[in-house]
Amino acid sequence: MLAVKQRKTAAFAIAAVLLIMMSLFSPVMSARAEGETDYIPTWKDYIAGGGAFDSWNDAANAIDDLMEASINLCKEGKFEEAYTPALNIYNYYYETSGFERAVNGYSGSEVSKAELQFKTVRKTVKASSSESDIDKIIEECEKLSVILHTQANYLDGVDAEGVSGLNLTGEEKEDPNANAERKTGGTPTTKGSPTLTFLSCFGIILREGLEAILVVGAIIAYLVKSGNKDKLKAVYLGCGVAIAASFLSAWLLDLLKVATANQEIIEGVTALIAVIVLFYVSNWMVSKAESDAWNKYIDDQIKISAETGSVFTLGFTAFLAVYREGAEVILFYQPLMSGDNMKYVWGGFGTGCVVLVFVFLAIRFLSVKLPLRPFFLGTSILMFIMSISFLGSGIKELIEGDVVGMTSPEWLQAIIPFNDTLDVLGIYPVIETLIPQLILILLTVTIFVIQKWKRNDHTECGIIAIIFGTIGLHKFYNGKYGKGMLYFIFCWSGIPALVGILEGIHYLTETQEQYEEELKPKPKKKKEKAAKAAK
Repeated sequence: MLAVKQRKTAAFAIAAVLLIMMSLFSPVMSARAEGETDYIPTWKDYIAGGGAFDSWNDAANAIDDLMEASINLCKEGKFEEAYTPALNIYNYYYETSGFERAVNGYSGSEVSKAELQFKTVRKTVKASSSESDIDKIIEECEKLSVILHTQANYLDGVDAEGVSGLNLTGEEKEDPNANAERKTGGTPTTKGSPTLTFLSCFGIILREGLEAILVVGAIIAYLVKSGNKDKLKAVYLGCGVAIAASFLSAWLLDLLKVATANQEIIEGVTALIAVIVLFYVSNWMVSKAESDAWNKYIDDQIKISAETGSVFTLGFTAFLAVYREGAEVILFYQPLMSGDNMKYVWGGFGTGCVVLVFVFLAIRFLSVKLPLRPFFLGTSILMFIMSISFLGSGIKELIEGDVVGMTSPEWLQAIIPFNDTLDVLGIYPVIETLIPQLILILLTVTIFVIQKWKRNDHTECGIIAIIFGTIGLHKFYNGKYGKGMLYFIFCWSGIPALVGILEGIHYLTETQEQYEEELKPKPKKKKEKAAKAAK
């Protein structure tokens, strides 16, 4: 009996020892098992671990390592885990390392090309679920690697086309991007040569500032042309608040370490709000392009003591234009602000600002001398182009933030190439950006035709309201552009369609005199206390 107990005790002891040994060695075994797919999640960790960063090709190689880890995880059947390194290559490497900002200094279209390919890689990895999908993942990763090493070669001063640096065999091999002859010196620590630093800072402030100043200049010239110089303070105030808000936002983003995806979403939403306001102002100006219409409008406004709200809209447009571009400029400049580069950074910034001042003065004074109709049509067209640009870039930002999906077939990429001109216009080979832009163009053409055709007839307005009330065309017909935009924005809800039918019936059943009376601008009602105080 005692022997049995002793044997049981010995068995339990052996089992306990085995369990302890298994618990001790299991982490080691796990680490070995995961060794092939182990990766460094962030650029900060990469640098802290002593990762090489003597050239931009080193940064591209580090991104290659993450892509290899994602591919290897897929080969192991760990498709969900593979998405994390695929996400980190953009959020915590391309942007965090300053790679994106350095590329943006010489070509915005190159940044867009890389960003959309990053999205393609993420999308492909996320949609994968079997071994048959791995070849497609490798193909997309190879494309991205070529793009990154081509950009890195340009920044490193290497006169060679980049090639993929992916190594999926596990064998040691020479870096194919390290043998090309380097034409210029400089490392990522100093962000390239002084000339490149200067040109990068000059290009950033010029490109971003030009978008904002074109809108603001058009608004100011409009107010001067219309004899409303006293209302310029609203625009200048909007610009001043936007500049302060830009610095504050950039500081808060850096302080709170907001994730890259959230930054993209913020920029995208801001751009789409700017689209709405720009589109409204653009169509409002078209309606006042004719001399008779403009003079009647001015007479009505002079007789009304309170503002109708259009000045606030213009000021808000200036705020959005300056705020969006200002925040981007500050964020792009942050990685360039090192001790050795400061004079070149400020030199590029100052030179860009001087150029922008001359551009502003040209718009401010030369446009005022234009005849009424060409002036309004010209500024309206300018704002419409900017609204198309903001719409494309805004949706692209939401795509990068994984809020909106992306469809970019090869046939579309063959039709719409990546270049800086199309990038400024916000035109990309992406269906999700092109369709809204085409809808906006179609809506603009329709509104223009209605404005040329309309006779301010209550019967015409009623028919348009019943048939096209869901997108607010009857409001545009009446010159109520703000309300028309609201109908268009919420057309998906079905409410504008119902309201449009009711309004159409109303217009059809009232007299022409009643209809015209409704269209007259209404002065704002004074508060009773203010009225009593005036007495």
